[in-house]
Amino acid sequence: MRNKRVLLMVEIAIFAALGFVLDFVAFRMPQGGSVSLVMIPIVLMAFRRGVAAGVVTGLLVGLLQIVTGFISVAPLSFGFVVMQVILDYLLAYGVVGLAGLMRGRYLEAVRAKKTGNVIIMVALGVLIGSFLRYAIHVITGILFFGMFADGNVFIYSAAYNATYMIPVAIVAAIVCSLLFLTAPRLTQPDS
Repeated sequence: MRNKRVLLMVEIAIFAALGFVLDFVAFRMPQGGSVSLVMIPIVLMAFRRGVAAGVVTGLLVGLLQIVTGFISVAPLSFGFVVMQVILDYLLAYGVVGLAGLMRGRYLEAVRAKKTGNVIIMVALGVLIGSFLRYAIHVITGILFFGMFADGNVFIYSAAYNATYMIPVAIVAAIVCSLLFLTAPRLTQPDS
């Protein structure tokens, strides 16, 4: 029992570090956000070990970004910056782990050897995680970056965050689908 717990913690740490490193291969947006591969290890852990492991992996990715200073913050008071960082990094990356909600159906599709269903479950998982992350970024955009808006702050935040979150979701869905199809053992911890 203890060895399994240690193995899980090691896997989470490795995948979080991989997510952090993959975020360096990115197209950075001027006011924060980037098109990168950061979500792939979080989604992989969510499908490999479940929602809790995926959420913890995402939280660690966000924490690594915070402690290393690779963050974009609004020019606000310290208290607001802390709230913005918690939302934009810890919570936003943590919710990506909710992609694991599709894990059960994904595993059923793998066992049944239904390739189309495997792709659909992976894409739905990525869509869940991406949409929730996007929603959090929109909220932080409204609350903390509204001073950059020309006109309606909701439309500004929704549009700005969509410019990088839509490509991130598409890339993550494609890469994860290909990865999970070609190496299904990655998502099975007992293999």
